[in-house]
Amino acid sequence: MKISTKGRYGLTIMIELAKQYGEGPVSIKTIAKENDLSDHYLEQLATVLRNAGLIKSVRGAYGGYKLTKRPKDISAKDIIRVLEGPIVLVEALEDESPAKRALWLKIRDAVKTVLEETSLEDLLEYDRHNQPEEAYMFYI
Repeated sequence: MKISTKGRYGLTIMIELAKQYGEGPVSIKTIAKENDLSDHYLEQLATVLRNAGLIKSVRGAYGGYKLTKRPKDISAKDIIRVLEGPIVLVEALEDESPAKRALWLKIRDAVKTVLEETSLEDLLEYDRHNQPEEAYMFYI
């Protein structure tokens, strides 16, 4: 299974919106600029996320997008499934031997479990606790 830029950038949008949860909408231009990404591409992904009910748009001069649920209530699986489709590692499993089929199903289930059990809030916490510490500047 390979996650394309749709999944990666869609996750970026959702994480950025989660960072601002409860503080108002965030524009796609802001997210694009902060992450050095194409705002046109992110807008296309935001439309898909909006149509899936994960985000909503707010019109106006200070408009943008915001999450429809709390960050802890949106899983990575929700986002990846909407943008990438179903999680499939190997097509035509019926052509595989029972041993290989069992392996592919175990791997698929493990990936699904990780995505289901990882919320946007978990990702925010991970970012907060794993920020590189600022280097000290020593002058002599």
